[in-house]
Amino acid sequence: MSFTAEDPAFPPQRDPTQPPRVATIVAASVLFALFAGISAAIYSGGLTDFDRGLLLALRDQLNPADALGPRWLAVGARDVTALGSTAVLTLATIIALGYFALERRWGGFALVFVAVIGGTLVNNALKALVQRARPDFVAEIAETSTYSFPSGHAFMSAVTFLILGALIARTRPDAVGRAFVFSVAVALTLLVGASRVYLGMHWPSDVLAGWCAGASWALLCWAAADWLGRRARP
Repeated sequence: MSFTAEDPAFPPQRDPTQPPRVATIVAASVLFALFAGISAAIYSGGLTDFDRGLLLALRDQLNPADALGPRWLAVGARDVTALGSTAVLTLATIIALGYFALERRWGGFALVFVAVIGGTLVNNALKALVQRARPDFVAEIAETSTYSFPSGHAFMSAVTFLILGALIARTRPDAVGRAFVFSVAVALTLLVGASRVYLGMHWPSDVLAGWCAGASWALLCWAAADWLGRRARP
């Protein structure tokens, strides 16, 4: 399995030995720094008031177990949050891998595989390391058997949607098409994370950290794939 020039996700570059694009590495570093800052603030208790205040602001004051707004909004939020579930993201990943295998686009195949599998391991390791409890005043309306920090839905939707969105966008010949595809990927990522807070499944800082860490991981995987692809070409 190798990155080849036939893979349109990684078009030829003039200098195949040049390092990954600086902007990608800088963006990944900034996002990781934000994740580290959020982690430190949580450890010191600096985000306790923010987390609890924002979460309570989205709850019914008479019954914090219920979210504000009409019932259809809560139902819709549950539907949206399912887009970041393990089942949905696994299905999307399998479909993408199958497509790349059929098209013999091994660069895209390897990128998706490493990004998603690696991202899952990283997220689980962070959860086990921090072991933060989930909000305790919200009735469980979904499976919450894992730790709260970082949000797995936010982390893995960022990894999966951003990687797939970037791969699809890069095959588009027009700038408008590329912008649209990637904007959809970003929007889905943000909606999934926001739904976790609205439903009370996570503290807001869990979701912020999940977005930062997931996007940082996705950017690092993209930069590595881009660099390996250019190194493999004569």
